[in-house]
Amino acid sequence: MSTVAAAYTNLSVSTQSPGKLLVMLYDRALRYLRQAIGAINARDFAAKGKYLGQTVDIIVALDSCMDMQAGGDITANMRALYNFMLGQLTKANAQCDVKKIQEVINVVETLRSAFVQIAA
Repeated sequence: MSTVAAAYTNLSVSTQSPGKLLVMLYDRALRYLRQAIGAINARDFAAKGKYLGQTVDIIVALDSCMDMQAGGDITANMRALYNFMLGQLTKANAQCDVKKIQEVINVVETLRSAFVQIAA
């Protein structure tokens, strides 16, 4: 990435609201998940591992940012969803299972949709 593009990206991210940042992270996760499916279909297992690993990094970051004491049931439910997704991605990686990745895509799309409405 060029220096100008990197500077633009940094500025774009640093000036977003927390809700929009969540949507951006969900968008990135969706892109990685779809790329992982493409990699499985192409039998490019190194790329599959890379994309699933990047998705796991995003989910772990989202999970670690939650304030468990302030969130109550919503936060506990989000943590359960993140743990479910991490488990499915672990299985998908080991088994090259596109269906498990699609299950995670469905959850991420639902969360993304909710946060788009919240951010607006």
